[in-house]
Amino acid sequence: MSRRVAEINIAGQSYKVTSSAEPEELERLAAAVSERVAAATPPGRAVTPQAMLLAAMSLAHDLEEERAKRQGLERRMRDWLRRVLVRIDDAMEGTEHAEDRAGDRSHPADH
Repeated sequence: MSRRVAEINIAGQSYKVTSSAEPEELERLAAAVSERVAAATPPGRAVTPQAMLLAAMSLAHDLEEERAKRQGLERRMRDWLRRVLVRIDDAMEGTEHAEDRAGDRSHPADH
């Protein structure tokens, strides 16, 4: 993937970034950051480094929450699959035993 320089706008400030991301994706991400900065900046006040820091911390918090949700879901899915596989194995063993018993009845001279 090629890297290119793109200009993005966050909270009224222009920044040049080098990225392999598509410009539309960068614009979407910049808009999300701008939204968080706006939420951390009192109306009528200039954007401060503290507001940018709070926005970054807020986004990092959301990312951690989503990761925790995903990990919990993955854990539940692994447990569920394990239980399903055990049930399938049990059912297969039950079928094999039933076939063995049926085979024993159909060939009494083999004993």
